[in-house]
Amino acid sequence: MKVAIMGYGTIGSGVAKVLDTNKDIISERLGEAIEIKYILDLRDFPDDPHADCFVKDYMDIVKDEEIKLVVETMGGVEPAFTFVKAMLESGKSVTTSNKALVADKGAELMKVAKDHDVNFVFEAAVGGGIPIIRTITACLTGDVIEEIAAICNGTTNYMLTNMEQYGSDYAEILAEAQALGYAEKDPTADVEGYDSCRKIAILTSLVTGKNVDFNDIPTEGISKISATDFKYAKSLGRSIKLIARSVKVGDTYACRVAPYMVKPDNMLYHVSGVMNAVSLKGNMLGESMYYGAGAGALPTASAVVGDLVFLARNVSKHVRIGWANEKIELASPEEERFRYFVRTSALQSNIENEFENAEYASLDLDDEVGFITPEMSESEFNERIAALGGIISVIRLY
Repeated sequence: MKVAIMGYGTIGSGVAKVLDTNKDIISERLGEAIEIKYILDLRDFPDDPHADCFVKDYMDIVKDEEIKLVVETMGGVEPAFTFVKAMLESGKSVTTSNKALVADKGAELMKVAKDHDVNFVFEAAVGGGIPIIRTITACLTGDVIEEIAAICNGTTNYMLTNMEQYGSDYAEILAEAQALGYAEKDPTADVEGYDSCRKIAILTSLVTGKNVDFNDIPTEGISKISATDFKYAKSLGRSIKLIARSVKVGDTYACRVAPYMVKPDNMLYHVSGVMNAVSLKGNMLGESMYYGAGAGALPTASAVVGDLVFLARNVSKHVRIGWANEKIELASPEEERFRYFVRTSALQSNIENEFENAEYASLDLDDEVGFITPEMSESEFNERIAALGGIISVIRLY
């Protein structure tokens, strides 16, 4: 079975390494070998073991009828979308690790795949090496998924873990994460929650069978979290995690990405460092969690190669996933209900005027006080903190 790889960066070269290293076991499990015929990249790799496979024009792959399987690891929406669409239209199945492409164009590309009796799959796009996509689309098809809660960005989880353990401030730990290669030079997509937002949009689209627009999901990152927030969290017996959540509300879902304070009885409390986890709650299964390496060349490449084997077993046969190009209207974020942790410079008497039954978390700081509100809607909470004033930070409880 001949395969082409589009993009030979960290993940693309990782796919080649997995195919080379595990070629015998893959061949045994599939019943035939998977062999790299083309690698698309504008750069030259003269010392690479596959140096004779490199091409610079994607049409070389499109025109070759021997190619039935294509890997896309280029990243970004364009030109990846144009290339992938052309592959599908020429009768080739595609697997991708590209979350930006899947979040933006997933439903459209699945329709193209269906129209041409091929497949478009993306196990590595959400959890890296965690097999979460096929768990939802194959293993849990008998359940109604009532809630998804995911720590799905290793950079931010690493940063928050180290802020908690060492009392570091945000700027200090970001510089360290960049020096170690965990954070990009421009870390915005990770630290502001955009990466996690696209991933929860993909998962919710798969659960609902309709298209979730990631632009509709309220998203907060970790750039405002401080060492003092962690001191308060510790005094409350909690940790702080960046969590992407999707909760069933009637016939739709409420989605949000934000830092949450979590208790030790929450499974996500124990996910530390660069590791990722996705917690699912099914109406029959109950709660389960899927944990592992959410990024990195070989864990992600492992998921891509798993997709390749799936595609090889289903050549010229479309396998329905169920993600229509029909937009779903998400529940109003203003109606979501939470308890909130608040730091404010307001007087305690003013706090009690706005928030009955507030629970105080004292660090004996001279110029501020921390407290937890009763459960209330987002809209009601926003009205009350606007009246209170002096707000330093707000973190939801989960």
